[in-house]
Amino acid sequence: MEPVYRTLELVAATAVRATGSRIGFHGLENIPATGGAVVAINHTGYVDWLPAGLAARRRGRRLRFMIKAEMQDVRLVGFLIKRTGTIPVDRRAGAGAYAVAVRQLREGELVAVYPEATISRSFELKGFKTGAARMALEAQVPIVPMIIWGVHRLWTKDHPKALGRKKIPIEVCVGAPIAPQGDATAMEAAMRESMTALLDRVQTEYPHPEGAYWVPRRLGGTAPTHEEAARLDEAELAERARRRAERDARSRR
Repeated sequence: MEPVYRTLELVAATAVRATGSRIGFHGLENIPATGGAVVAINHTGYVDWLPAGLAARRRGRRLRFMIKAEMQDVRLVGFLIKRTGTIPVDRRAGAGAYAVAVRQLREGELVAVYPEATISRSFELKGFKTGAARMALEAQVPIVPMIIWGVHRLWTKDHPKALGRKKIPIEVCVGAPIAPQGDATAMEAAMRESMTALLDRVQTEYPHPEGAYWVPRRLGGTAPTHEEAARLDEAELAERARRRAERDARSRR
C-alpha cells in the first residue's frame, strides 16, 4: 500500500485540481503494466516529476525516482526519500545509487531517470548521461521514453514560480518501449531519437506565443539557445563551486 506514497499521490492530484491545470496523457499503454523499466523523462522544471508520477499511477504503477543526494538534507524531502523508494544519487560517487537502481529494476520496479541530469534552460533536450542505457542493459529491462511539456511554465530556473490557479495546460507523452539490446551507445541513440520526436510533436501541437520566455527559440520564444544555456549552466556551476569553497574554508577555521 505504501501509505506515504499514496498520500503523495493524493496531494499531487489535489494540487493539480487547485491550480486548474489540465493534464493530457498520451501513450500510457506504453508504460508496462508489470515488470521493470527505466522511464526516461526530459527535464525542464522543478515539478515535472508530478505529472510523470500521475501518468504511472494511471497504469497502476509507481515511479522510483533517482534524486540528487543533497536533497536528503532537507528534512521533509529526506523523510519522503526514505519512505517512497526514491534513490539518492551522490554525483561524485554514483556507483551505489546505480547498483540500487539496477536491483530495483530486476525486482520489477519502474525507475525514473532524467538522462539530461539537470534542467534544460533552452527547453530542448541537452546531452544525455549514459546511466539510463547502461542500467536498462544490465537489468535487461526496456527504456520507456516520456516527455513532459508545459510544467516548466509553473516553475523553472531563472524565472519566478507561477504556482497559483493559472490553468496552465500540461502534456505527458509516452513513447514505445525500447528493448534492451545492442550496446549502451546504440540504446542511448534510440532513446534520444524517440524523445526528440515526441518532444517535437508535443511542442508543435502546444500553443506557443511568440516572445514567451518558456517557448524555445526555434519556435519564436525567448528561451536561451543551446549555446546560451550552456554558458548559463557553466556560470551556475562556477558559482556553486565558489560557495562550496567558501563553506569549506570557514569550516577549517
